[in-house]
Amino acid sequence: MPRPIRTADPDSFRVERMPSALVTGGSSGIGLAIARMLRGEGFDLTLASRTKEKIEAAAAELGARALAADMSKEEDCIRVVADHAERFGGLDVLVNSAGLGIAGTVESLQAKHVDLQLGVNLRGLLIVSREAIPHLKRSKGWIVNLASIAGTAPAPGLTVYGATKAAVIALTRSQNAELDGDGVRAIAICPGFVDTPMAQWTGLAHDEMIQPEDCAEIVRMCLRLSPRARIPQVVVERVGSANGVA
Repeated sequence: MPRPIRTADPDSFRVERMPSALVTGGSSGIGLAIARMLRGEGFDLTLASRTKEKIEAAAAELGARALAADMSKEEDCIRVVADHAERFGGLDVLVNSAGLGIAGTVESLQAKHVDLQLGVNLRGLLIVSREAIPHLKRSKGWIVNLASIAGTAPAPGLTVYGATKAAVIALTRSQNAELDGDGVRAIAICPGFVDTPMAQWTGLAHDEMIQPEDCAEIVRMCLRLSPRARIPQVVVERVGSANGVA
């Protein structure tokens, strides 16, 4: 498929360039799959993740910039956006893929686990977005927020995780409302169980789960849209699940 190209006319379907993307949580899973797709589309990339060895290995595969960063820390969120913008002269696509889930009911939850999930899944995403938005306004770019189907329906045993992802869906809609006049668009991708290390606890076979590349294809579709079209949310159900959620 031809790579999108952006012209000087903001209302034109053609795009002259979409040169760079920042992917948090880019060392594995959905983030890495989206990064691979973007690299294939000709994007320069920065990949950010907490573990230095893993993010450097992923970046080496793609010829990307690697940044070890903890998305629960404000200074790291600020640093990754500033580093990317300085290196590549701006930012066209932000992929907020960093996240974690800790199983537990409301009755059994531990405060430290609540803080950790809120810190990465929600607070970090908000801070990275805050720092990226000035650059995205200039490029009329995209914000891709990785939510979850657990944010759209009850998810017993994943109570806090589901709550953080419901918040991501809500803030994505707010981002679209706030940035509508600036040409910046946001999407919340809400998959069921995806074949990633995070879903190993399910006991599902690899071929029984949604593939990370499925999420990457949704992002590719967004890049093909004309400037007046946006998709605020996509729910990806797992075929074979009892209720579309599991």
